[in-house]
Amino acid sequence: MNASEIMTSNVLTVVPGMGIKELAAIFIEKGISGAPVVDASGKYLGVVLEESLIVQDKKVHLPTFINVMFGYLTIGEKRFEDELKKIAAITVEGIMDKNHSTLKLNSELEEIATLMIEKGVNYFPVIDSGKVAGVITRRDIVRTMVK
Repeated sequence: MNASEIMTSNVLTVVPGMGIKELAAIFIEKGISGAPVVDASGKYLGVVLEESLIVQDKKVHLPTFINVMFGYLTIGEKRFEDELKKIAAITVEGIMDKNHSTLKLNSELEEIATLMIEKGVNYFPVIDSGKVAGVITRRDIVRTMVK
């Protein structure tokens, strides 16, 4: 079985300029946990998940500075910058993940299940020719077990 056979194909997509409050309301209203982000032509740009909304209410992890002979070594600076950007964001563009794992229409079920477990990812956009063909979530995998 492959992605095209198990994906949800009627997918709600969002645009980068959408406000975060509007996005949260849509997630609640539609009962979904994520949405692919697309441009005006429908080209896939990234994904936005519930976790991205929750980041706005979390504590910021400050970078660790280690004194090394003639200077300082900073650990966690990139993470700190990324968290601050997400906390300050007011649109989808500021919280979307541009490097989220995606699948192809011919991705096999075993590959998808392995990625979910090993990467801890529960939401995969299925991309065909640069556009969103569908999404696969844990629920889609479980649904295939019932069939």
